[in-house]
Amino acid sequence: MRMPRLGLAVLAMIFALNQNAAAQEKKDVVLGVGGKSLLYYLPLTLAERLGYFKEQGLNVTINDFAGGAQSLQSLVGGSVDVVAGAYEHTIRMQAKGQDIRAVIELGRFPGIVVAVRKERAGQIKSPADLKGAKIGVTAPGSSTNFFVQYLMVKAGLKPDDASFIRVGAGATVIAAIKRGEIDAVSNLDPAITKLQQDGDIVIMADSRTEEGNMKLFGGNNPAAVIYLRTDFIQKNPETTQRIVNAMYKALKWLEKATPDEVVKAVPEDYHLGDRGLYMAALQASRPMYSKTGIIPPKGMQNAYEMLALFDKEVVDAKVDLAKTFDDRFVKKAAAGM
Repeated sequence: MRMPRLGLAVLAMIFALNQNAAAQEKKDVVLGVGGKSLLYYLPLTLAERLGYFKEQGLNVTINDFAGGAQSLQSLVGGSVDVVAGAYEHTIRMQAKGQDIRAVIELGRFPGIVVAVRKERAGQIKSPADLKGAKIGVTAPGSSTNFFVQYLMVKAGLKPDDASFIRVGAGATVIAAIKRGEIDAVSNLDPAITKLQQDGDIVIMADSRTEEGNMKLFGGNNPAAVIYLRTDFIQKNPETTQRIVNAMYKALKWLEKATPDEVVKAVPEDYHLGDRGLYMAALQASRPMYSKTGIIPPKGMQNAYEMLALFDKEVVDAKVDLAKTFDDRFVKKAAAGM
């Protein structure tokens, strides 16, 4: 008995769907991030809000921590599967014997700004003057902390010559500056643009632009990435691929989107009560987003050299930078679009 062609086509489709479903090792994924409302993590918010994770058959639960150090700890402890965080953590964890790898670059520049509270600008005019200062960072051990320590050591100070105060991101860092609780700040947009507009800070170092990064690092320095434990990648290659597919699509959408489209895509509370402020912050930070999702070797080297300047553990470990980034998934995502 011959089966009608339509019946064969339906069976083939069902078989293909079943095969596809079987290939996906995990549907429910827990992702950690430190300060999701920051423009540093905008591609993550877009992947979530535009439905790109769901398109990939993923149910992604996002745990938002005060800073990147906590999301890293959650990955090591096993309470999250994947992290949107700073690339530097992959280097530092390799130095500690933990095999963690980035799979897609979200930011090619850190986007971090170091600024001084206006009332202290007469005394603190350069990183060399930060000795003894109270510096607000998203969280101790986070990329904002590393960034200002790098500037201090380059200026001849020791990495612990200042006090690093957890101020989080968004409204909390703005409040810390306005109340005079800190002397300086190492933080990101939209909070930085808000403080600029209000005349509360004087900028000392700005890594949001290509010009700023050339001055600071001599080129790009990878910032936000998606990173996972290597054993998770090995056990869940299809799940990893789907996470990368969603993030890559978000990067490509962001590359072409108008500022108005971006502002409409994010939650209103990200605007800090001022839609125009958020749009201005977006324009200031827009150059930092990755165009390819791939970290170039020079970028890896710049990140390593920044850490090596003040982290002896990194130097002594002789880190293999090739093992900090796995480009297979982003290349496949790009080929599929």
